[in-house]
Amino acid sequence: MVETPASSSGPATPGEIVELRVHGVSGAGAEQVLDRPHAYQVAGDSNGGFYRPRPGYPDSAGPAGVTLEAYRWSDLPSGTAVRTLSLVFLLPFMLCNVAVWMRPKTAGSHAGMMSLCRVLGLTLTALYVLSIVGVALDLVAWRCMSHPRCLGGRDWLSWLGGRPTGLRLAVLALVPAAAIGLVWWLGARPGRPFTAFRPPREGGTSAHALSGVGQWDSAPLVGRLRSIHVATAFATLDASLLVARAGPGASGASLGLMVAVGALLVACVALVCAHPGIDRPEAGHGIDGLTRGLRTVACGLTILVVVVVLVDPAPWPRDIGLPRYGATVTLIFVAQTALLAAIGLVVLRQRTARQGTSPPARGGSLRGWGSPAVSAVATGLAVAFSAELVYRVGDYLNRNQSTATDVIISPPLAYKWAIFGFFLAIVGTLVVGGLDTLVSGRGRQREAAEIVARDFPDAPPEAEPRLRQVRRTIARARFTDRLEGFTLVYACLVGLGLVTSVVGLMGRYPADVVEQFVGIPGELVNFFMVVGAWLIAGLLVGLVIGGIFAYRTAEFRRYVGVIWDLGTFWPRSAHPFAPPCYAERAVPELTRRITYLVGRGHRVLLSGHSHGSVLLAATLLQLPDSVCGRIALLTSGTPLRRLYGRLFPAYVDEEALREVGRRVGWRWINIWRDTDQIGSWVFSPHHPGDPVPAGDPATRVDRRQRDPRGLLPPPSDSVPPPIAGHLPCESDDRFAAAVRELSDRLRADRP
Repeated sequence: MVETPASSSGPATPGEIVELRVHGVSGAGAEQVLDRPHAYQVAGDSNGGFYRPRPGYPDSAGPAGVTLEAYRWSDLPSGTAVRTLSLVFLLPFMLCNVAVWMRPKTAGSHAGMMSLCRVLGLTLTALYVLSIVGVALDLVAWRCMSHPRCLGGRDWLSWLGGRPTGLRLAVLALVPAAAIGLVWWLGARPGRPFTAFRPPREGGTSAHALSGVGQWDSAPLVGRLRSIHVATAFATLDASLLVARAGPGASGASLGLMVAVGALLVACVALVCAHPGIDRPEAGHGIDGLTRGLRTVACGLTILVVVVVLVDPAPWPRDIGLPRYGATVTLIFVAQTALLAAIGLVVLRQRTARQGTSPPARGGSLRGWGSPAVSAVATGLAVAFSAELVYRVGDYLNRNQSTATDVIISPPLAYKWAIFGFFLAIVGTLVVGGLDTLVSGRGRQREAAEIVARDFPDAPPEAEPRLRQVRRTIARARFTDRLEGFTLVYACLVGLGLVTSVVGLMGRYPADVVEQFVGIPGELVNFFMVVGAWLIAGLLVGLVIGGIFAYRTAEFRRYVGVIWDLGTFWPRSAHPFAPPCYAERAVPELTRRITYLVGRGHRVLLSGHSHGSVLLAATLLQLPDSVCGRIALLTSGTPLRRLYGRLFPAYVDEEALREVGRRVGWRWINIWRDTDQIGSWVFSPHHPGDPVPAGDPATRVDRRQRDPRGLLPPPSDSVPPPIAGHLPCESDDRFAAAVRELSDRLRADRP
């Protein structure tokens, strides 16, 4: 980080007001955030830095003569193509990690939710390994290499065809081992130095949970979890080989290794549930040596297992596929279903206990259900990706033949049921979503019409097309509030789909079962499964394309970046292979910069758009009281109430938001629009002309902007004013007026 006091203060002199702007998910450049054509960096680096307009150019100062400064953090969560695409492929791991932080706000829910989500994370790692085992060992080593038709014309496989089974399995076990090494490497890649961005250790920070954002030094915890997950991954590979080797005639070495691998898996599960030992922030304790030792033992056991598989002369079972592989996959599905049910029961019990002692929190009835819902989405995606990988490779090895007489390789039935369950979950969610859209559409349109009628009471007849466009935009923006319900529906259907995979253990195909008990023709069910497989493939391709465009196109990233920045805002406390947390650097860096500016005698006006406002809220809760007395806050398009308040009720609630207001002396203005699909009001959705209670300063924070500003083109233009929606508003004169108001209040309120 560049931190040179002589130059980082720029042109400002002590006593002046510095407006520090923090952008949202759009990934805007410094010039765009500053709304000035020329900018230069005064602190930070290329990943996260502070910029100011270059002195000497006209209009380098902001409204009311403030000194402009911008913090650009967009490269922290996904600054390069490698990071962005890795974020796409690690999406299930990221969602599993986020689920921990979506717990209800109850004293007893954290430890239980953490343990369940961490064990669920272990099953996701095991499922990842099992999908590679299914490709390399089941489809290729066991099925294809024992079938001359499959090997025909494939020189890259035929060299190993006809070899002993143990040799084939031992050689191709290198493929899942390499896959484990890949995620190990991705999870252990050196990040940016964390210690350089620690906040000042002064008194006055808030005791609220949100104030801990950026204070977590998660490197020790992530290192321990990474060792445990690597050990689990290798143990899963070992178990797949040893379970296939089990049976009459199995050697004592195989049985002994099986006991050792089972004990290793039990130890991994016990360690991820070990609170608070594994959560210790300091490195160098015995728990670090224990987790590293566990990882070393797992690697050593894998070598021994491969050697035993290679040299053991006992005959292998004569199964069609890798023995007991399908049962192992089904067992993972059942375990995941039980974990999802347990997470839901924890939330239900905590919500019931809380509702019995206090009224429900304002802002949505689904508070706290984010943990089981997002956990189910993460599990569903992982199962779908695994099933798609195995089936696509199976189709390739079958040379894309579809008739029963031509198919020579058939993956386990558990994956067939998984694909069928994914199809039903998608179709069911779409049906419910369509019905809800129709049912709620009239109400949303009515609310939008009331807003438009109030904003434009004297609209001329020629403005009717524009009025319809504004009404549609407001109605669509309010649809965001209904997405939680769709997520819960999908989560429930995913859980049911995982349960149906148990039918695969009975050797029953989805087409046969559905035709027998429901009456739908089996051919139609098989068609549904083909459609489900292509839906998964389309989802994967869409994620890849989305990742590429999000990296290259700022406009596209504004929409898809919301999910990414929501997911990577929180530390990796459940799954170590999730993308790193950008708040671990951004919040301490903002804390240090603000403290430095105030220490130089400046007053600071913090201006945050979208996710930038979340970073600023977490930062304000960490600043000393002496610093907060010289700060004002301006937010726009903020998701604090609409998204974070609903999804993370234990961290962003009424108490935390009021604490932010109190710390800045209620020098806080929040700009919001009815056309915004992400941001909203924070304390009160009152409109101009509505009565405002005089006794509560929170009710004066929110300032609604009419959007658009007009319906018809002004005399100086040929097009009407645009609908801003969630776009930043630095160039709007109403934004400038808010800056001037807060600047005047900062100058008047001398601490």
